[in-house]
Amino acid sequence: MNQHVIFDPLLPWPVVWAAAGVALVLVALALWRGLSGWWLRALAAVALLAAIAQPSLQTEDRNPLSDIVLLIVDESSSQRLPGREEQTAAAVARVEAEIAALPNTELRKLTVRDGAEDAGSLVMTALAEALAEEPRARVAGAILVTDGQVHDLDVAPSMPAPLHVLLTGREADWDRRLVIQTAPAFGIIGEPVAIRLMVEEQGNLPPAEKGRSVDLSIAIDGAEPNTYTVPVGQTLELPVTLDHGGQNVVQFGFEAADGELTDRNNAAVVQINGVRDRLRVLLVSGEPHAGERTWRNLLKSDASVDLVHFTILRPPEKQDGVPVTELSLIAFPTRELFVEKIEEFDLIIFDRYRLRGILPSLYLNNIRDYVLNGGAVLIAAGPEYATVESVFYSGLGGILPGEPTGRVVEEGYKPAITALGARHPVTEGLEAFAPEPAEDGAESPGWGRWLRIVDVDATQGNVVMEGAGGRPLLILDRAGEGRVALLTSDQAWLWTRGYEGGGPQLELLRRLAHWTMKEPELEEEALFADAEGQTLKITRRSLEEGPREVTIIGPDGEPVIVPLTEAEPGRYVAEWPAPDVGLYRLTDGELDRVMALGPAAPKEFEETIASAEKLASVIEPTNGGDLRIEEGFPDIRAVRSGRTAAGRGWIGITPRDSYLTADIRVSPLLPAWAFLLIATALAVAAWLREGRR
Repeated sequence: MNQHVIFDPLLPWPVVWAAAGVALVLVALALWRGLSGWWLRALAAVALLAAIAQPSLQTEDRNPLSDIVLLIVDESSSQRLPGREEQTAAAVARVEAEIAALPNTELRKLTVRDGAEDAGSLVMTALAEALAEEPRARVAGAILVTDGQVHDLDVAPSMPAPLHVLLTGREADWDRRLVIQTAPAFGIIGEPVAIRLMVEEQGNLPPAEKGRSVDLSIAIDGAEPNTYTVPVGQTLELPVTLDHGGQNVVQFGFEAADGELTDRNNAAVVQINGVRDRLRVLLVSGEPHAGERTWRNLLKSDASVDLVHFTILRPPEKQDGVPVTELSLIAFPTRELFVEKIEEFDLIIFDRYRLRGILPSLYLNNIRDYVLNGGAVLIAAGPEYATVESVFYSGLGGILPGEPTGRVVEEGYKPAITALGARHPVTEGLEAFAPEPAEDGAESPGWGRWLRIVDVDATQGNVVMEGAGGRPLLILDRAGEGRVALLTSDQAWLWTRGYEGGGPQLELLRRLAHWTMKEPELEEEALFADAEGQTLKITRRSLEEGPREVTIIGPDGEPVIVPLTEAEPGRYVAEWPAPDVGLYRLTDGELDRVMALGPAAPKEFEETIASAEKLASVIEPTNGGDLRIEEGFPDIRAVRSGRTAAGRGWIGITPRDSYLTADIRVSPLLPAWAFLLIATALAVAAWLREGRR
């Protein structure tokens, strides 16, 4: 029960205070004039003011409420380092027992795990949420069981009571981590790019480990790594050379030393997109024909292509009486192109070329060697491919996938994609480029016809398109380290002109050119992985049929087998929810792929040494403290508000003495007429006293 006086004035308080001022002036005047009843007059004025203010006695029936202690338990990834889980469990059990022993005190426990999208330990967010769910007047304190490495200090709430930290980990812990300071997002293929990094030391290193070097390995796309011995604690610039276009996953790492806290931060992954500075293409045009400009226009339309066009306008056997001195002002640099600088080209295209002695056999042999060493050749064949002057009968014949039969078929046909071509990235989905249907709703007429094809026997490679009578129209093959494509017709220009609706000539020729230049997106045997949030989207492209599966090895080293479903011909896909951020290695026994989901070393492992230094700015204003669990579990005791709430071996909470009001009763101290009667009596007494004198 609680009682106190309240007022309910008949007049507004400003009027009451003005009346009190007038009364004070009158009493002061009476005192100045020496009236002996001045004090009776003052009491009468007080009685009149009390009658106006109407004092009442308020009585409350109160039910006391228990105090609340908040317990925030950090169970993020760094709290799963050796020994910390056991420390956390023991500390939680001790706090629960201590709070249960305190009178009129309750415990609210909240567990914190890794934040979404590698946000780290959101301990302060959890504390703010717990505080918002409880009446602040009842919160007697908060206890954090954590390693102190929190990542949301900017949202730390204002505490109405002491905040304490029970620190996991050990004083002797030490660790090394790999820090990528700068890395480019793009790099030119074949040119080194610089990545700045450092191996950093944390914690109390034993004397034997201080100043030691480590063996740093660097691997691109899961290939065999190169190892370098690097010093610890120094910023390094390491050159990395990209060997293909598209995404290159560069993986860095070093082995953990004995006694090191964790190896989760000993690796890092950088994803760099490889781009070609310029694509150098050599186009060799033989006999002039209607489709000669198709190749030239395609290649010149791409600003990233440097095109060298070697055109044979006048065969040697032509006799027209023109003086030799007037045939050419500048000699064409054939030796420079086909001998000295042939390795600088990314692609060589022969468009209806025939053997006329213009290019010596040595040059053609050089082109064959260029392909075997990783170059690319594309043959766009015309009728001359079926003659004795065919390029097949040169040094290139050994790497060409189609042997001419000597027959040229002159008849109309619609190019068709073979069953194998439906699975090949060069030709898959080309049907979608058919002409638009007429406005009357009729079906699309499909591609326009071609009118000629050279009959060949496909001796090797993959036939992805066929022409008249099922004859091979487009054959793709690999020779040594290089690529070879054979198109057995010179009629692609009919699609360019829109003959019978045309067709996807630009898309087909673009894919052909980029496949020969080894663009990753057009590899027929490839394994891709993309991340969407915490989900890995896996794609396996293959020309072979049959069930597929991929093995995923995550940051914890445990393999998981994921079956793939054939979504389209030659394209097998799966979606797999990754349990954690970090580095994932995918393999199906033939191909490997490295994928970084988030950083290879999550934020939780950037700083692994347990420390309360970050939390000091939050603890000190509340008079709280921090204690290491390895030094023993503290006692919990009650302390008065404003006092220091932590000491050696103990932490304190502040009792709040909160209550719930069950009933309120209000009764006047005296009725108004009683105050008036008292005031009248005092006034009369003052008059009588002064009259006698």
